[in-house]
Amino acid sequence: MALKDKRDWEVAAARVKDAASFLHVDELENQLVQLDAQAADPNFWSDAARAQVVSKQAGNIRATLTDYNKAVSLLSDAETAWELIDEDEMFAEEFDSCVISLEQLLDQLEMQSWFSGELDGGDAIVSVNPGQGGLEAQDWTSMLYRMLTRYCMGKGWKVHDLDVVPGEGIGLDRASFQVEGRNAYGMLRSEMGVHRLVRISPTDAKGRRQTTFASVEVLPVLPDDIEVNLDMNDVRVDVYRSSGPGGQCVNTTDSAVRMTHIPTGIVVTCQNEKSQLQNKEAALKVLRARLYELERQKRADELEELRGERMENSFGSQIRNYVLYPYQLVKDVRSGVETSNVDAVLDGDLEELVIGYHKWRVSQ
Repeated sequence: MALKDKRDWEVAAARVKDAASFLHVDELENQLVQLDAQAADPNFWSDAARAQVVSKQAGNIRATLTDYNKAVSLLSDAETAWELIDEDEMFAEEFDSCVISLEQLLDQLEMQSWFSGELDGGDAIVSVNPGQGGLEAQDWTSMLYRMLTRYCMGKGWKVHDLDVVPGEGIGLDRASFQVEGRNAYGMLRSEMGVHRLVRISPTDAKGRRQTTFASVEVLPVLPDDIEVNLDMNDVRVDVYRSSGPGGQCVNTTDSAVRMTHIPTGIVVTCQNEKSQLQNKEAALKVLRARLYELERQKRADELEELRGERMENSFGSQIRNYVLYPYQLVKDVRSGVETSNVDAVLDGDLEELVIGYHKWRVSQ
């Protein structure tokens, strides 16, 4: 006897119909035709930057349409299996399998619909900085950096370090990295804010429980066609020797770059590339993103959309608590999602917390 029944199929059928609407399937198909026509132009790659944008956009649309068409196919297969159950009980298992796979796929499609912002579908720049707590905060920064990069890599996204600086004796003084993947910025917005750790500190000789903080900033990687009011005459560029471990020549030449935007006081550093030119390009990318965010805040008061509320990196401002002692619990303050499997979370298993946050956000 099937664990699922015809009512489950009817619910799934309604969800597939809704998916065609909220995904705007007809519009996506038309967009894909237009993008493929551009890609077929013999001069398409004469503008490499533009070609990459078009190719990535076409790839994302094609992936969405593939998932939707798979959902339609699973719905049809489930209906056929249901009609054949009376002839052969073996079709009950096939019906169950199709409906369960369909429900999981529809969950993914609905989640994709949450990321409808202009930049949600693109890449992200993530920065982690220690807050109150001294050496303990530096160690916590290192733990968060590891947690976030492992989560990203587990999703098949590409992670590229921009500025990872070891702390004095332990942990990291700061870390920033770029994430390339579908909906990377939209998904990682869940991590923006202050993260609070409670544990017996390995840096405390008396073995006392300590509370420490680190902040996570998530910025969108801006496409080249988005204009930012940036005059390079307003930017002071300093070069210096990289302080962290790196590849050949990274620590033996003045390859690290610090950019200071004089009108706003924004400072950006990058030192993980092998050459000064590469570090300048990476730092400029981060600076453009921060100026873009600042301008949006001034024009439309949409800072919460891009970054979340700016809070002090200390008590009472955290978005998530990680308690390792006297009990073990990770709890998101905003969504209420919690888990006692702290080790898994710190090892990058964040999906439940990330999705829980976005469900809460959409419900608001």
